[in-house]
Order: sequence, then C-alpha cells, then structure tokens
Amino acid sequence: MAFDIDDLRIQPGELVDLNDIDPRSTPSWADDPSGDRELDKASARAHLEVCNARLEELQELLYAEGKHRVLVVLQAMDAGGKDGTIRHVFEHVNPQGVKVTSFKKPSSLELAHDYLWRIHAHVPGNGEMAVFNRSHYEDVLVVRVNDLVPERQWRKRYRHIRDFEQMLADEGTTIVKIFLHISPDEQAERFQSRLDEPHKHWKFSHGDLEVRTQWNDYMRAFEDALGQTSTDDAPWYVVPADRKWYRNVAVCEIMVQTLESLAMDWPAAEDDLDDVVIPEVD
Repeated sequence: MAFDIDDLRIQPGELVDLNDIDPRSTPSWADDPSGDRELDKASARAHLEVCNARLEELQELLYAEGKHRVLVVLQAMDAGGKDGTIRHVFEHVNPQGVKVTSFKKPSSLELAHDYLWRIHAHVPGNGEMAVFNRSHYEDVLVVRVNDLVPERQWRKRYRHIRDFEQMLADEGTTIVKIFLHISPDEQAERFQSRLDEPHKHWKFSHGDLEVRTQWNDYMRAFEDALGQTSTDDAPWYVVPADRKWYRNVAVCEIMVQTLESLAMDWPAAEDDLDDVVIPEVD
C-alpha cells in the first residue's frame, strides 16, 4: 500500500485548525471495502510488521554510515500515545544508536538557564537517532496556557525555535516533528482505563484532569505552534491518533520515508576480505 506522508504534513506558513482534522480519520489508508475495522486492524498489523523491519534496517544503516543525525519530536495531549508510539514503532531499533529523552517539569538548575539549554544537550550526534517525548515545545504550550511568562516573551520563542531547529538542520540534523492528535472523548476513555486497571494506576495523575479542563486553550496553543514552526527543514506532521493501529502505521511510514530520503550507503569494506581466513582458537 502506498502511504503518502504529505497527507499529514503541515506546510510552511499554513494556518492550522485542528477542528478540521478528525482524530479518528485514517488519511492515506485504504479502508477495507467491507467497512470491517477488524480487518483494517489486521491489515495494519501486517503492514506495521513490514514497516518495523524496514525501519530497523534503515536505523542500522544510519548508525553504520555515521554521517546523518535524526531528531524525532513527539508531542500530544496527556494519554495521546507518545509512550505507545515509541514502544510499537521503535521497538526493534538498536538501542545503541537510538536514545529517548522525556522532558518533564524543568528542574531548578534548568530554570536557571535559557529554556533551550536542557534541550541542546540531548540532540543526536552522527549516526544517532534521538526521540524526544515532549520537548522544547512545552515552552510555547504549558508556559502559554498557564501564563508562566508574559505573552510578549513566549511569542518570541516561535522565532527562537525556528532558528534553533534551522541551525540543527544546517549542521546535518534531519528533523521530524509529530503531533499525535486525539479527541477529548478518546482521552476520557484512556483515562478511565487507567483508573479501571490497577496495573495502569501509576500512569494516572490528578493533575491530568486539571489539564483536561484547559483542552481548548491547549488546542489553540498547538495550532499556533504547528503553524508557526513547520518549515521545509523541520516539518510538523499531524497524525490522527484515536485509532492506535493507524497511529503506529502512520508514524512508522513517516520515519521510513524520511530515512529513505537520506540516500544512505553502507560503509565501504576493507580491502581483501575475500582472502580472510578466520583462525582457529586452541
């Protein structure tokens, strides 16, 4: 199945209205003609297995070649599926060449520096892929919604972020930014699941409910962030994420097609390998 990731891409300068994007939709996915979603899920699982294998191969190639750097930014509302995406899409990649960083509430040390200080230390080096679970975008999302700094301050950060990401791109980093778009109803179901299943209690916080009351404010903040900072070298993709099977396929396709665009090659072998004989060990 041909999957067109441009169906999910926010074009530079595009005005974003998340109300126009159905979180249960499946762009570029050919629904089963019978309308049977279970068949769709089965087809998606098979597709994801192939996609995961290709991603594993490409990540090994990225690591072996040692020339490119890849930064993946994941953003979503609470229960939006960031952890699940990392688990299902990146489960087979080599942890030696992939690092995941979760950005929580800033520490006192981090607050004593500029807001990008804690981010820069975790960007990937040559041959590496870095995955950010939340990111520098919290400083135009949480900070904005909760009035932690004046508007005149956080509005300047769109330009800061564009410049920061452009610098990374100019220095050889390929940037992929993914917003997992869920509905309030889906979030409620996932929260309830966390309450109903004891082994998921650790994932629930009373603070999540307070953030939920700010849903509309966060949607406006996300819309501005997506529109203001999606560029040719650091694009945003909005992935409808109510259907987890579609979310996983879409994110995997974004990663595979992005890595394939790098036109990587395996490093050249040493000379005369055909004549090598492995010695016996006494």
